[in-house]
Amino acid sequence: MSRFDVIVVGGGLVGGVAARTFASAGLEVALVDRAPVETGQAFDGRTTAISYASVQVLRGVGLWPAVAADAEPMTDIRITDGDAPLFLHYDHCEVGSEPFGYIVENRLLRWAMVALLEDTPTVALFTPATAARSERDGGLARLILADGRHLQAPLIVAADGRRSPLRREAGIGAVTWAYGQQALVLTVGHEQPHGNVAHERFLSGGPFAILPMTDGPDGEHRSSIVWSERSALADALIALDDTRFLQELEWRFGDFLGALRLIGSRWRWPVGLVLAERFFAARLALVGDAACGIHPIAGQGFNLGIRGVAVLAECLVDAFRLGLDIGVPAVLADYQRRQRADSVLLAGVTDGLNRLFSNAIPPVQAARQLGLAAVGRLPGVKRTFMRRAMGVAARPPRLVHGEPL
Repeated sequence: MSRFDVIVVGGGLVGGVAARTFASAGLEVALVDRAPVETGQAFDGRTTAISYASVQVLRGVGLWPAVAADAEPMTDIRITDGDAPLFLHYDHCEVGSEPFGYIVENRLLRWAMVALLEDTPTVALFTPATAARSERDGGLARLILADGRHLQAPLIVAADGRRSPLRREAGIGAVTWAYGQQALVLTVGHEQPHGNVAHERFLSGGPFAILPMTDGPDGEHRSSIVWSERSALADALIALDDTRFLQELEWRFGDFLGALRLIGSRWRWPVGLVLAERFFAARLALVGDAACGIHPIAGQGFNLGIRGVAVLAECLVDAFRLGLDIGVPAVLADYQRRQRADSVLLAGVTDGLNRLFSNAIPPVQAARQLGLAAVGRLPGVKRTFMRRAMGVAARPPRLVHGEPL
C-alpha cells in the first residue's frame, strides 16, 4: 500500500496539469495513466487552444515557460456566418494588452508536461497502469490497480475522460447527447501570414475554425483547422485522397491566405456533450471531460478543464494548510459550487450556438447575421464576450490572477 495526499487518474493534459498543480502546493500526488510516458513524437497535426486564463494557470505551476516560445498568440478573432458580409470582430486591445490566448502543438505540451512531472519529486508516476476499481467507503480512498498494487489517499481525482469509469463506478449520472457531427482536426500551410487572427466560420454543417500557429521549421506559415461536419459527410471526407480533401477544405477556407497545403495527419472524433449530474462523490472529485465535455466550438473544452483544476486545487490547498481532511464533502461541495455553474453556462452556450448556427433556414440566418452586427455595436456586451473568450470568469481562482496557491 502506497500512501499519497491525492491520486489523479488520467494522464492527459488536464490530468497532468492537475497533478503538477496539486504537487506545486506541497501535496504528495500519484498520477495513474494507461498510456506509457512518451516523448519525441513527430508533429501529427493536433493543437490546443489555450486561453489567457489557462496561460496564467500554466505559468503559475511552471509549465508555460517550457512552451511559450512555441506558442502563437491570438490577438484578433473574426466571427462570420457563412459567406455573409456582416461579421463580428474582437480585438484584444479593447480589453487589455494580453492576447485572447495561444495555439500550441499538442506534442510540445505533452513533452513539457512529462518533463515537468518527472522533475517534480512529490509526483509518483504510475504509467502504464490501469485502475481496476476504487474503495471509498472509509476515512481514506483506495485505488486498486490491475497489476495488484494498492494506492491510498484522502481523495481520488478522476480525469479519465468523457466515459469516466470512476464516475460510473461512483454512481454519478450524466446528461449526454450526440450532435450527429464529427470534428476534423488538421494543420495546413499557406502562402500569406495569418496576422495572429483566429477565424470562426459558422457553416451549415457546423463551425469551421482557422487558428493561427507558429511558422514551421522551414518558415512556412501554418494554421490549425477544427472543422465540425455532419457525421455522414465527415466519413466521406476522411475517405478522400489528399487532392480531393484539399479541394473540399479550400472551398470552406477561402483564398485569403493564398494556396494551401496539408501538413501532418487528419484526425476526427464524434462531437457530443457530457455534463455530470454531480462533480463529486465520497472521496472522489471529477475534473476535465469527466465532469463536463462540451462542443469544440470556440475551443473552450481544455480551458474549462484547466479552470476546474485551478478551482479544485484552491479548495484542496486551503483545507490542507488548515490541517483538514481534503476529501470530506464540505471541501468537495465548495469545489462543485464554484465550478459547476461555469460548466453548465458554457455547456449551454456552446450547445445553443452550434444549434443556432447549424441551421440553414433563411429567416434564422438573417436574424443571426443581424445579431452579430448588433453585438459589434454594443461595447459592453462585446467586452463581456471577449472576457469570456479569455476565460476570465466572475470569480476566477487565484492562479488566474497570477497569485500563488
